[in-house]
Amino acid sequence: MGPLKGLRIIEIEGLGPAPFCGMMLADMGAEVISVTRKSDNADRSAQISERGKRSVAINLKSPEGVEAILKLCESADALIEGFRPGVAERLGIGPDDCMARNPKLVYGRMTGWGQTGPLAQVAGHDMNYISLSGAQHAIGRAGEKPVPPLNLVGDFGGGGMFLAFGLMCAIHEAGQSGKGQVVDVSMVEGSAALMHMMYSFKAMGAWEDKRGVNMLDTGAHYYDTYETSDGKYVSIGSIEPQFYALLIELAGLDKEEFAPQNDRSQWPALKEKLAAVMKSKTRDEWCAIMEGTDVCFAPILSMTEAPDHPHNKARNSFLEIDGVVQPAPAPKFSRTEPAVRSSASAAGSDTDEVLASIGYSAADIKRLREAGALT
Repeated sequence: MGPLKGLRIIEIEGLGPAPFCGMMLADMGAEVISVTRKSDNADRSAQISERGKRSVAINLKSPEGVEAILKLCESADALIEGFRPGVAERLGIGPDDCMARNPKLVYGRMTGWGQTGPLAQVAGHDMNYISLSGAQHAIGRAGEKPVPPLNLVGDFGGGGMFLAFGLMCAIHEAGQSGKGQVVDVSMVEGSAALMHMMYSFKAMGAWEDKRGVNMLDTGAHYYDTYETSDGKYVSIGSIEPQFYALLIELAGLDKEEFAPQNDRSQWPALKEKLAAVMKSKTRDEWCAIMEGTDVCFAPILSMTEAPDHPHNKARNSFLEIDGVVQPAPAPKFSRTEPAVRSSASAAGSDTDEVLASIGYSAADIKRLREAGALT
């Protein structure tokens, strides 16, 4: 099931981007063992990032618990942790400790600032990290303050996805060299990499280092969102000349007035006029006119609406597990089709089974639980 079948990943439980990375790997067929702090029988089906994983509850402050983690490392391909620098070492599960048990182990570390540098030990959140990369400065409308893009750019794009990519690169290399290594993921650097095109445009003189005045940041009238008469919204991205010509035709715009597509001095006035036109019809009416054409148009759907869109339904882009509607595994594969094994199991519910798989007897597990190593 999935192209990563056969890989074993240990994930030290955290928040946000590290579990998302583990979810991506589990979706693709890897066995992901999530180490949680305490067993809990609460229903976790709504915790989408925990789907498809096995959950073990181990006390990382117990020597016996640490030993269990190190023993797990002996049969693992990678370990993921998102502590501040130095915390894993103090717990006894740092890279040297784990790789001493398994020289091929890939040790994935993800923080906002990275493992080194003057800010490495400082607390922060997504928008702080993307502020340092230049991404946050670029997101927003002209004359207005920067707008946090949820926590998509730092946590999940610049963090979780880069960790998954880094892990797979290092696992591939370990298969050739027989040696593991540490993967140091910084959300600052990941989000900077996501900004590569804007840095390229800036170097070519095609991007002003200001918000809301460029083609892709709502500066252009042909690349923006517009309100419709029913208070809903649509998105238009008619960049190429042929798509822009189709926008003019289908929206019933004045060809001569809208002819200077890339005259930046005209953008504000043209945007105002296009906004008035778009507000003359409902979202559904514009969908009937433009959706499915090369205008580069789409209705802006809510999270409730998105799973029911015909395109998403045709591609099975969303699925429902235990009553929870959620994004399906992505991307799709022609042969090794990924699938979600199950929704999140109860915290710690797989402890005995996982420990048994690495050689612990029932008596050993009972002794660890009595000693407080298993929680």
